[in-house]
Amino acid sequence: MPGFDYFCPHKTLIFMLRRFAAVILSVILLAPGWLGVSGFTLLAGFVPLLWISSSYDDSRRAWWHMAGWAALTFALWNIATIWWIWNATPVGPVAATLASTTMNMIAFMLFHTVSKKAHKALAYVTLVAAWITTEYWYTVGDFSWPWLILGNAFSHEVWAVQWYEYTGVFGGSLWVLVCNILLFEALRSRSLRKGVATALCIVLPVGASLIIRAAWRMPDEGSVTVSIIQPNVDCYDKFHGDDARQERNIIDLLDQVPAGAQFILLPETAVPGYYDEPALSDMWTGSPDRAGDFWMELADSLRSRHPEALLITGANTLRHYAAGAQTETARRESFGAGYYDIFNSAVGLDSAGRAQIHHKGRLVIGVENTPTWVFDVMRFLVIDLGGTLGQIGRGVHGSAFEHNGVRVGPAICYEGLYGDFYGDFVRRGAQFMAIISNDGWWGDTPGYRHLFSISRLRAIEHRRAIARSANTGQSGFISPRGDVGETLGWEERGVITARVPLVSEETFYTRYGDYLARTAQYVLLLSVLYFIAYRVKRKNYLVK
Repeated sequence: MPGFDYFCPHKTLIFMLRRFAAVILSVILLAPGWLGVSGFTLLAGFVPLLWISSSYDDSRRAWWHMAGWAALTFALWNIATIWWIWNATPVGPVAATLASTTMNMIAFMLFHTVSKKAHKALAYVTLVAAWITTEYWYTVGDFSWPWLILGNAFSHEVWAVQWYEYTGVFGGSLWVLVCNILLFEALRSRSLRKGVATALCIVLPVGASLIIRAAWRMPDEGSVTVSIIQPNVDCYDKFHGDDARQERNIIDLLDQVPAGAQFILLPETAVPGYYDEPALSDMWTGSPDRAGDFWMELADSLRSRHPEALLITGANTLRHYAAGAQTETARRESFGAGYYDIFNSAVGLDSAGRAQIHHKGRLVIGVENTPTWVFDVMRFLVIDLGGTLGQIGRGVHGSAFEHNGVRVGPAICYEGLYGDFYGDFVRRGAQFMAIISNDGWWGDTPGYRHLFSISRLRAIEHRRAIARSANTGQSGFISPRGDVGETLGWEERGVITARVPLVSEETFYTRYGDYLARTAQYVLLLSVLYFIAYRVKRKNYLVK
């Protein structure tokens, strides 16, 4: 009888052990996609948790028990997949786990509540809509950590998700959730018909992906020669070490770039120091109309060895404002009445010394996106990645640098996690993408490897080739189909060069962005309103 296990100690222990085993099984199935193994286990990852939910009745006490099991599952899943943040700070994985688990709990416990009071069809629609909605909120909110979006788990099986060019990663999340629901219902009912439906749900998208992959052809728009530089500088020493040594390291590597390179990539914040825009003059010491000495040396190096190349590099740049004209993120100047923003920027420099600048628009929470008052009060919680801490300036959208008739999108690190924002670069004309990053603070862990593999999903979503330069970690080339070309691995210093194809066509996903997630919000709202209205009135046949 429902709830009987609460009054029988022996049966309560048995059920508790079974549910704990189900939690562990769920975590084992959920985690591999983020650990470099496979995302396919995710297609059954929620089945044990759905079984736990079905084992409870609709009492308040049962609701809290279910909440405990769900919280344990999602917390362990987070810990298993983001433990490597510990290398930067012990607080990091704790904060990320709390935030991510909260989002997961909102979605799953809403489903559990509806499932006990209404027909399972409404409950399952609520689960799918709520989960994708909370994932979406995690990409558009100020506190943003989209690492565990379910669709990201297939970054190692890009051959199976070529249809991301139509749906983006939220299509992968939808696939995962529907497969789990169908599989759970098939196992519970032992129905052959439901088993066939489950198999088709798994096989048909994979088959469609293989067809898309085989049919896709590279547009005949030519290619460009791109050289990627990986300096291999310790991510902490680079902000507190010898600037002159870092500058010599960059010049030495530039000398190794082969003649004929049309684009040269250096990683995020590769150029040491801080520089005032727009001339990139040395902060406080240089003339506002004159570029800093190292920028002039870079331009000289391009002129003498690579006159036709555009150098794309990361740097910290500053923009000053008069009092009253400052932005929300601006800091007060130490001397004077003005304000200034610090930006994590991508700079496109040509041999004539002309500079194009893109400001990073998706900031790392707890590092770059920390309001000043929060930073001052809670400094002990902030993740130290070696660079500028606290709130920095935020770019509005993606940009496209133009050079000799070719347009390239200069995405900076974290921007590569956001499919729709990443599409801004493409919608502004980028024919191939350059991602510059600084991954070394994680250490030699799955963190930097998965960040690289997620870039493969961006390549598919927008059908743009990617050249990725990391300070250390993994630099390399990715084709518009998500295939990986030549790479430089952990603690490798060097230069790699390849021909990168150009594409101007926009995909369906590029044009419409995260339409699935936006639609999920409306579906969730309608589901909740439907449930509330008919629970209150008790006039609908779906309500018990």
